[in-house]
Amino acid sequence: MTKHILISGASVAGPALAWWLHHHGFRTTVVERAPSLREGGYKVDIRGVAVDVVRRMGLLEKVHAASTGMRGAAFVNKRGKQVATLDADTFGFRHGDDTEILRGDLARVLYDATRANTEYVFGDWITGLDQQADGVEVTFAHGAPRRFDLVAGADGLHSGVRALAFGPEEDHLRRFDAYISISTVPNGFELDRWELLHSAAPGKMVNVYSTARAADAKAAFWFTAPELTYDRRDVDGQKDLVADRFAGLGWEIPALLEAMRAAGDFYFDPVCQIVMDRWSTGRVTLLGDAGYCPSPASGQGTSLALAGAYVLAGELASDFAKALPRYEAVMRPYAEKNQALAKTALRGIIPQSRAFAWFNTRMIRLMPYLPGRNRVLERMSRPIREAANALVLPDYAGRAARRSTSEG
Repeated sequence: MTKHILISGASVAGPALAWWLHHHGFRTTVVERAPSLREGGYKVDIRGVAVDVVRRMGLLEKVHAASTGMRGAAFVNKRGKQVATLDADTFGFRHGDDTEILRGDLARVLYDATRANTEYVFGDWITGLDQQADGVEVTFAHGAPRRFDLVAGADGLHSGVRALAFGPEEDHLRRFDAYISISTVPNGFELDRWELLHSAAPGKMVNVYSTARAADAKAAFWFTAPELTYDRRDVDGQKDLVADRFAGLGWEIPALLEAMRAAGDFYFDPVCQIVMDRWSTGRVTLLGDAGYCPSPASGQGTSLALAGAYVLAGELASDFAKALPRYEAVMRPYAEKNQALAKTALRGIIPQSRAFAWFNTRMIRLMPYLPGRNRVLERMSRPIREAANALVLPDYAGRAARRSTSEG
């Protein structure tokens, strides 16, 4: 009998896993708390081995067609003067077929590639997991209880599956005393595939960008602070929190804060990681940010999700009974190497002093004139490139062929 797998989460990791599970012959159901597919969102990178995963799915052309098409970035002072610029690939440390895409656009590509062969249930979520020897009895907030052979939590940083199977979120959270908010705002800067960055004050960075095919823009507020207490469901309270942190600062910040308050897609979260001793228990496992979030500072969350989906599905197809330990053995070194990027990257994203911000922009401004410029850029990008490629994708198709031959 075909095994039936339940996936919680319909952003990137969940639909990617559904694609690979169907490819290997499994039956899949995806449950998503949101009432429909979450559109829009911030821009994300697909790098290194994750590009190869998308290529093997036959979706690389569609992903490239939906890319942000960014042309470059500029650092601006409080008067709005551009003091340093970089082309988009250098700014994003991208090489070869690495690409950048809005999270919602990637989710749409993956959803469109799976909806014909995957059961999607929107507006519902998992409330209980009763593990038994031969399956998992799952209860839902709205739907009737159902039985599955395995449950995969691909439901992000605040994973409900993780909470049910592994305990409170705080037990697995590694904090960096930093926060980020992102929302859609009017493109008052008339940006054309361009982004602006402004070091508003020590420990505060503002980033505004507009991507290809977008009439509006995105505004991101990054700041450092000790652990804050707030209600994760109180969006207006979170907007107040961000506005208070950036109150009284110059450039175009007052107008951006006003636009943020009117945004319907406001996002706010700590810059943090999920670090766990194990990603699976019985017939429940975690994928992507739910199990090994590297934080937005790393720029590698999407790549980890795509690679993890490929490996988890491949291991389940190779040997269902031994799959989960094998999945973790293959993925953990790659996940940990990418998580290690975050702390160093965060120092560059949110300068903690005016002196460091000045030095950073000065170096970027002088970059074209530095002797050995290419060597400097190579040294700067090497840690990201090495982490992005720190996984050799197993040949699951080859394994299946060899198994079929031996069984025949």
